[in-house]
Amino acid sequence: MIALGLIGVFIMGLVLSLLGAGGSILTLPILVYLFSIPVVEATSYSLLIVGFTAFIGSVGHVIRRSIDIKTAIVFGVPSILGVLISRHYILPAVPSEFNLGITLTKDFTVMTIFSFLMITASIMMIKRNDPLLDTKKTSTKNKYLLTIKGLVVGSVTGFVGAGGGFLIIPTLVLFAGLKMKVAVGTSLIIIAFKSIIGFSNDLFNGFQTNWIFILYVILFTISGVILGQYFLKKLADNQLKSFFGFTLLAIGLFIFVEQILRI
Repeated sequence: MIALGLIGVFIMGLVLSLLGAGGSILTLPILVYLFSIPVVEATSYSLLIVGFTAFIGSVGHVIRRSIDIKTAIVFGVPSILGVLISRHYILPAVPSEFNLGITLTKDFTVMTIFSFLMITASIMMIKRNDPLLDTKKTSTKNKYLLTIKGLVVGSVTGFVGAGGGFLIIPTLVLFAGLKMKVAVGTSLIIIAFKSIIGFSNDLFNGFQTNWIFILYVILFTISGVILGQYFLKKLADNQLKSFFGFTLLAIGLFIFVEQILRI
């Protein structure tokens, strides 16, 4: 299973590099199902892996200056705050078990929310008139809405340990008026900082990290990112998004059904 897990994170890096968003959402199920890491612990590892991968992916955008720093601050600061609130207060407050007529666990809550997040991402990628690709359809900059959305996205993705690029990019395009390439670069830098800060909070609260495991995972992930850059100019964006969207949908439905059957 370890070999399958390493292949999984390699594919995650590949997809993230090709699409600019969506690949990191594979990290949590890979850690839980292929590496057999407990769910809450896996969300911490996921934040570190996603944050580091996004940081590596953002380097090229920094060099090309395809990052909007002002928007990154307006959206990113409340997003980081949302992650810290989720990791420090909301996630620890969820009881290990609670009874709603049936006994539900904390793992069930996290994975069910995550499955709906995956299904949402899949629909956004499958949809033909994808707002991500329509850079002309943008609204005027609204810092207030952007700040609120940053807080919400940070809270949700911090709870499940996801990067959230599939939520951040359309927000930056539609509410901040950014062009697609700039939105991708800005999204990556936001994901990098909010994920690494979220993981640092977990470390501060006593999370025990297997750094050798993390080293292997990150090496395979970076290999995927590098290969993705090679294929980036050779593959059609729309076909990739549709294929990956259906893959996400299948995985999201699998996780949801699997969690329901465990009740």
